Amino acid sequence: MSPKPTWHSLDIAATVSRLTTDLQTGLSSAEARARLERHGPNELAERPRPGFWQLLLAQFDSFVVIILIVSAVISLLLGEDIEAAAIMAIVVLNAILGVVQESKAEEALAALKKMSAPEAHVLRDGHRITVPARELVPGDIVFLEAGNYVPADLRLVESVNLKIDEASLTGESVPVEKIAGVVLAEDVPIGDRVNSAFMGTTVTYGRGKGVVVATGMETQIGLIAEMIQSYEEEPTPLQVRLDQLGRWLGWGSLAICGIVFLDALIQDTDLTIIAAQGLGAYLTQTKEQIVDLFIVAVSLAIAAVPEGLPAVVTICLALGMREMVKRHALIRRLPAVETLGSATVICSDKTGTLTQNEMMVVRLYVANLRLDVTGQGYRPEGEFTNYGTPFDPRENGEMMALLTGSVLCSDALLETDDEGQFRIVGDPTEGAMVVAAAKAGLTRAELEARFPRLAEVPFDSERKRMSTIHKAEDGGYIAYVKGAPDMVLPLCHSILEDGKDVPLTPARRQHIENTIRDMGREGLRVLAVAYRHLDAVPDRPDADLVERDLTLIGLTAMIDPARPEVRPAVEKARRAGIRTVMITGDYPDTARAVAQEIGLLRPGGEVLTGTDLNDMSDTELIERIEDVDVFARVSPQHKVRIVEALKARG
Repeated sequence: MSPKPTWHSLDIAATVSRLTTDLQTGLSSAEARARLERHGPNELAERPRPGFWQLLLAQFDSFVVIILIVSAVISLLLGEDIEAAAIMAIVVLNAILGVVQESKAEEALAALKKMSAPEAHVLRDGHRITVPARELVPGDIVFLEAGNYVPADLRLVESVNLKIDEASLTGESVPVEKIAGVVLAEDVPIGDRVNSAFMGTTVTYGRGKGVVVATGMETQIGLIAEMIQSYEEEPTPLQVRLDQLGRWLGWGSLAICGIVFLDALIQDTDLTIIAAQGLGAYLTQTKEQIVDLFIVAVSLAIAAVPEGLPAVVTICLALGMREMVKRHALIRRLPAVETLGSATVICSDKTGTLTQNEMMVVRLYVANLRLDVTGQGYRPEGEFTNYGTPFDPRENGEMMALLTGSVLCSDALLETDDEGQFRIVGDPTEGAMVVAAAKAGLTRAELEARFPRLAEVPFDSERKRMSTIHKAEDGGYIAYVKGAPDMVLPLCHSILEDGKDVPLTPARRQHIENTIRDMGREGLRVLAVAYRHLDAVPDRPDADLVERDLTLIGLTAMIDPARPEVRPAVEKARRAGIRTVMITGDYPDTARAVAQEIGLLRPGGEVLTGTDLNDMSDTELIERIEDVDVFARVSPQHKVRIVEALKARG
């Protein structure tokens, strides 16, 4: 059987050929039915959840509980009805508490798995039709539009300004720009596969088209589901200790029972009578006394069993679970409460866990001036400082021009919800620039009233920039260009300085490139903003016409900032002997910067990537795992390897 192809490393023509499909007509209905029969429905196969009786029986697999049941049976046989009823009541109460807690958790987790695309828009028999997503098969041509869930794993064959939120797969909330035409290396991490789309992710912008390369359990999300369901649960430390205690009590009770019985029997035995009458006659005469001795020994064994132990443990764990639920932590099984107390390593995602999941501009750069920006999330409140000294950006014309251009050359809106919380409508990166401008007193409504937008050249993933054309206050026209520095800076021939366009000399250009590189090493996402005066608005705005002979205004640098409570929490965990490890799908420079900011990265601590993990054997990973604080650009499969390596190190 030939190995499965790495679809992202094949060009579009090779992919279409391997899947025997057609980009113009798609699959025929007959072929789609045949492939559905061969590959099965496009859905995640969830193992049946344990029913009530299975959950109930699982509560009786403890050695302590078995001893209690045996004790209850013996008590019943000996006529101790009240004793037997009390023991069984404790056993039943323990079982009911366990079943209720575990069934609630199972129901809650099952509800989380219901998010999927109910329908898909596909090309079949040369016509675009809508079919249930579960009927998709490899080779189907699927259409994607903003707002759609990706219904299967796709090799993109067309992308127009396509952006996909892959947080459900990689944990990173910034939408990924997709480019259908590129061919990638085989070992490219999932987060960098820009020519692919994955089941369960969401299209946030643009449109595209892709050919289905995997369905159901063969998809990336399906592989994750399979790993989760095939993972064998290990007994928790508490379960191990309780089971050991139960065995010690069980065998100890039997030993004591036997010793007491034999000792009493020996003391009450008259050897002269046995010698005179024979053993059989003696046993017949002393039968009742022997039974009484056995009852005493068994009663002693029963008394040694702690009937209330399971109930006490269950109640304590249930109380712990209730406290954790108040802190928004869902516990699947009661013993997991104690397991958390035994943890020595915390593996944490970055985005939304260690960080706020809200992009924020933290630095602005214009000619001869750098400002740092403070604040929290999307709140339009914060300070501007120049190397620690407070600075009013309104006193610098270039800084105000940078903030103005950042807002006008974007589409994001800053709004408040019903609870008065600020939120961004649109791209988070653009939203960060809108918030930075608002901190300086500039609002979109005010700027658009002063500089009405007349035309635009939309962003696309090949140019990595966008342009907008506005009516200027002097009656002329001005075009703003915003985008990746490496795509905007080469188009600039001058820089705005002291209100004038100053030639961008090679030395000045090199200085700006060094500044961009330094910001990148700090994990900052950098965008450049430039402008150009126009004599008129083109009838049909074209990138080649608008985006040339530009004047650089400046740079904006942003990051998803760390939560303020994270650094103290990491330090508190460290003092308690608990090490924190970051596992993220983000880039290593960004992950390193956040880890340093929150105090997670130790002196000499390493940062490894998913590619590094691919080049390591499990043995090598186990040997190095103690020195690694950050894992970046990793896939869900890598996360499993990391956890297994940590467990192997104890």
